[in-house]
Amino acid sequence: MKIRKAKISDIKIIHKLINDFAKKGSMLPRSLNELYENVRDFFVAEENKQILGVCAVHILWEDLAEIRSLIVQKEYRKKGIGTLLVKKCLNEAKQFGVKKVFVLTYIPDFFKKVGFKEIEKSRLPQKIWG
Repeated sequence: MKIRKAKISDIKIIHKLINDFAKKGSMLPRSLNELYENVRDFFVAEENKQILGVCAVHILWEDLAEIRSLIVQKEYRKKGIGTLLVKKCLNEAKQFGVKKVFVLTYIPDFFKKVGFKEIEKSRLPQKIWG
């Protein structure tokens, strides 16, 4: 398995993964247009040309980025793929000089294990939680 930057040819698969998960109320849906516009934000976990998982890091300001759209296909969960994807995103944010990275999530325990801390939403710019 390898983690790599997403390509244009991955977007339709990423779209299906995100929106299938969103139908369960576990994340926000994303349009194809939004995914194509933000393809540079995404990393994919791939094995034998199959996408096992996806995660994005979206830079919002000079010192702030958001981890978005973390999904690992059900049959590949609990194998460390989500952790690898998040770490890859955090590393890219660091390379850009971003000092703070946050995530809005329904699964806070996973992100705590990866090093995130829970904070009050009021500590984030209103644009984000508004």
